[in-house]
Amino acid sequence: MKIIKRDGRAVDYDREKIMIAIEKANKEVRPKERASKDEIKGIIHYIEELGKKRMLVEDIQDIIEEQLMEIGKYELSKKYIVYRYTRALVRKQNTTDESILGLIRNENKELAEENSNKNTLLASTQRDYIAGEVSRDLTKRLLLPEKIVKADNEGILHFHDADYFVQPIFNCCLINIADMLDNGTVMNGKLIESPKSFEVACTVVTQIIAAVASNQYGGQSVDLIHLGKYLRKTYDKFKKEMQEKYEEKITEDLLEEIIQDRLKAELKAGVQTIQYQINTLMTTNGQSPFVTLFLHLEGNDPYIKENAMIIEEVLRQRIQGIKNEKGVYVTPAFPKLVYVLDECNNLTGGEYDYLTKLAVKCSSKRMYPDYISAKKMRENYEGNVFSPMGCRSFLSPWKDEKGNYQFEGRFNQGVVSINLPQIGIVADGDEEKFWKELDERLELCKEALMCRHYALLGIKSDISPIHWQYGAIARLKKEETIDKLLVGGYSTISLGYIGLYEVTKLMTGESQTTEKGHQFAIKLMKRLREATDKWKKETNIGFALYGTPAESLCYKFARIDKEKFGIIKDVTDKGYYTNSYHVDFIY
Repeated sequence: MKIIKRDGRAVDYDREKIMIAIEKANKEVRPKERASKDEIKGIIHYIEELGKKRMLVEDIQDIIEEQLMEIGKYELSKKYIVYRYTRALVRKQNTTDESILGLIRNENKELAEENSNKNTLLASTQRDYIAGEVSRDLTKRLLLPEKIVKADNEGILHFHDADYFVQPIFNCCLINIADMLDNGTVMNGKLIESPKSFEVACTVVTQIIAAVASNQYGGQSVDLIHLGKYLRKTYDKFKKEMQEKYEEKITEDLLEEIIQDRLKAELKAGVQTIQYQINTLMTTNGQSPFVTLFLHLEGNDPYIKENAMIIEEVLRQRIQGIKNEKGVYVTPAFPKLVYVLDECNNLTGGEYDYLTKLAVKCSSKRMYPDYISAKKMRENYEGNVFSPMGCRSFLSPWKDEKGNYQFEGRFNQGVVSINLPQIGIVADGDEEKFWKELDERLELCKEALMCRHYALLGIKSDISPIHWQYGAIARLKKEETIDKLLVGGYSTISLGYIGLYEVTKLMTGESQTTEKGHQFAIKLMKRLREATDKWKKETNIGFALYGTPAESLCYKFARIDKEKFGIIKDVTDKGYYTNSYHVDFIY
């Protein structure tokens, strides 16, 4: 049997610890009130006879108290309760020493494997993790309701990013890069004016990305369509210079050729600046900025030709890769790329089909870009095409006071994910029990999500000027609270889910790719969506449904359920649950 400690660690069951704890309480009561050796053994035997694969330490202590009362040892039971309380006070004094020292000694493997983008040997990364361990500790002991912590430990839900919860910062966002470039911004108290050329614009974009990443914990996305006008500015500048110098000395065709050569050189340098800056910068959380570049063309864009040139150069440089320390070209982890398929580039004779062919070549060699259908997006998002946030979650449509849709400059407050397979295991094929259990657990998730919302309420814009005062999200005044951006759907707060394939298999015996499985999976998805819609009406907060892509969480939920319920074919036997985008096929 495994015992789950309060910090979530699983340790081997040790009957001696129960014996020692009761004996300590025994010494505090009169001899006739003490439990005998046989009575203590009886309590231990009762616990072991339960046949559990996994138990929370609090559950064992509850059983001990109940059993002491059962045998009439009321005074001893009271002393044991006091003993538990005293131990709890000791724990509250310090619970992070071992995890932090293990990190510094490079012995904390759980943290080392948690984020593949972070090198735990680096001092900057260790500093972030040390702060994270303190935050996680305070979150579990003081900031969250005990039932939420217990649900997280039991794998009922996952409270994402507890290592940052002590700070009033949020998850992912779509940077309002157009506003920041066109109207200027401020970083570290210094004014950054609107760029006059493409290369400078690219430099400013990377500075913004680094500043934003250092003041939030999730990913960010930048729509490169806003750089087209700056490439045009560079062209106009070069043309003016060349005309003043060579207008009557060379032909117009040769003049244009020279201008284009200079323009392409600056285009290459600017895109290279973005790629290399993002991959060489280190943010305050000990890693490169988690950023996605959105590559799309709009038919009515006056700078569509310039934006096509930018996309082409981004793809060419990604195909080439970046040299590692040995001088070998490798695939960089960032920036992520998302490419939009539309009428002009969907390989049916469109003017920009060549870009899609280049994107496919890039994907075959470098695994990126990801692809989005503009047609489907317009169907689902009221005619709009926009980037996902860095976490791959999409914002719901929102209109400003003038009735205009806005997506950039918005954000996600945080995520709590529900473990769907565990509900299927508990229901054991009983649909009525499944839906009842789902509803109960969804209410728990809602309470956990509200903790995220409450943590941001009342926060002043001064906490992160780059976000709240200088355009990344808003242009609020100093000392102004961010509260108005937390309600009305301007920002979202996400209910995530893991294991749609496994829960469908448990409840129907089939994958969601079959007719029977599909019907159940769709019904389940509608229930989840109905829950978030209901919460939105109740609270005026933009609750959203989110297919969690968290790879490490897929393993956490599966590990907990395997320890608790044993090996279940095609569910816990794999060692992981599928995230929302994957389906298991058995050949």
